[in-house]
Amino acid sequence: MAGSRVIVAGAGPVGCVASAVLAAGGVEVTLLEAAPQLPRELRASTFHPATLDLLEPLSVVDELIGRGLVAPVFAYRDRRKGVVAEFDLGALADVTGHPYRLQCEQFKLCEIMLEALERQRTVSVRFGAEVVGAVDRGDAASVVLASGERLEADAVVAADGAASAVRKSLDLAFDGMTYEDRYLVLSTPFDMATRLDRLAAVNYISDPDEWLVLLRTAGLWRALFPVGEGESDDQALSDRSAQRRLAGIAAHDEPFEIAHRTIYRVHQRVAETFLVGRVVLMGDAAHINNPLGGMGMNGGIHDAVLLGASLAAVLRGDIGADRLAHHAGLRRKLAIEYVRRHTHENAESLAAPDGAARQRALDRMAARATDPAEARAYMLQASMINAVTAMHDELEEVGAPRSFR
Repeated sequence: MAGSRVIVAGAGPVGCVASAVLAAGGVEVTLLEAAPQLPRELRASTFHPATLDLLEPLSVVDELIGRGLVAPVFAYRDRRKGVVAEFDLGALADVTGHPYRLQCEQFKLCEIMLEALERQRTVSVRFGAEVVGAVDRGDAASVVLASGERLEADAVVAADGAASAVRKSLDLAFDGMTYEDRYLVLSTPFDMATRLDRLAAVNYISDPDEWLVLLRTAGLWRALFPVGEGESDDQALSDRSAQRRLAGIAAHDEPFEIAHRTIYRVHQRVAETFLVGRVVLMGDAAHINNPLGGMGMNGGIHDAVLLGASLAAVLRGDIGADRLAHHAGLRRKLAIEYVRRHTHENAESLAAPDGAARQRALDRMAARATDPAEARAYMLQASMINAVTAMHDELEEVGAPRSFR
């Protein structure tokens, strides 16, 4: 279809990647973002090897690496005993061009991509344009903005987050569960590696009283803690709470500088479908999961690559709408079978209420790390390489560049 146009709702990582993939497929794109400017929230900060492979054809990875921190090793630790298991992604160099995690805040990818998109004549970007609903028209679709403006296009991509107005306007179920604990995230420029022996850039730390995840970005250490029902949001976010929790990781004579703090509830939910006619759901609009393992943003980017290329192929007339439906179904299946299962297992291992169960999980991880075959199998799953391999044929079908595979 000559001169096809797609509206993308949401200029986060998923919306930006979808816009770039669609533009590369010959589609005109209107990218709408509700915020008046690019949000710089410290949200997702881990790019997995498979995701970097998928991003390579978009010519953003080198600059992203320059703004981030390459982390080939991730570790499981006991809070009192130290390192229990280490996994070196360098062992996967035969199956990925990026055998490491890249620790880099998600807004940096958005900055890089928006700079590139704004140079494209076939892409227009509008900030302060909040999408409040979408309508599928069979062979076209439209969105309505908070201002009352209605925009028509050949298709709409919903990348507008977990509270997606597009998903809600389509009356799609978003079934799943909400964890009892909330999560508190604290960021500090204090170098935790000066206090803890053999500290990796990414650490999952087990403890009978308060487990945590401790990871590093280019300029900050970020710590994620559980917050139980007996502690209010205000109490958890207080200076007293922040200092107590960080001091529990590493003793420090002076108060820790807190660069960022936030608290949020954690869900595992998947939309009943990722496709309604010419409206495609991606990222958090389609699925949300426990952040342990860093698969949320990454899975959304995988949606954007496959479904963006698939939608472009439909609009070009290269494939039928039935194939887009198949690809959307596959992405939903992978969100359930790969992302939800792995992140839930991480949560169960670290946060099981039974201390003996947590110890058994840690012992299993230690045994896995010492067996090369078991360690490789685990890293293929944790790096999301298995999830991308599972859609190899579909990426080929929609004409994805070789670097996508």
